[in-house]
Amino acid sequence: MALLERSESYGELQRVVDYLYKNARIVERLDVILAAETFDICADLREIVDLLPPGAYTRVALCVQLNSSIAGHGWGYTYGTVE
Repeated sequence: MALLERSESYGELQRVVDYLYKNARIVERLDVILAAETFDICADLREIVDLLPPGAYTRVALCVQLNSSIAGHGWGYTYGTVE
């Protein structure tokens, strides 16, 4: 049985979320995509960001949406979840 390993990209998405909500209470999907590009997150996490439906998000709503996609892919341990 192979052991799961954390990726070098572990926590990248958390840095994006922290950046987005440093001075904002609500962000748009486009803001998230642009921040992900700015932070040059890995392709797997870009896939998670690209799955976001259009709309405006509070921090809680964005985290729920991202964590749902992360869990659906089974990547929680590998890349971490966001809060």
